[in-house]
Amino acid sequence: MTKDELRAELERQEQRYKDVYGGEVTTYAAQPDPERKPWRKKASILDQAFKQELQKMEEDLKQEH
Repeated sequence: MTKDELRAELERQEQRYKDVYGGEVTTYAAQPDPERKPWRKKASILDQAFKQELQKMEEDLKQEH
């Protein structure tokens, strides 16, 4: 079922409800999805130590060249 077919079916049901039951239909706008912010992992002590070791290795390689 496509969106257009679904819309047409809902309109038919709405009209039938109004005609048969004499009811009132209230439509609401769709609520927007909440904004998702990227999740960031906080660096652990081991991650920080690993990063420091990489920096030391890079500096040593630069000094050798």
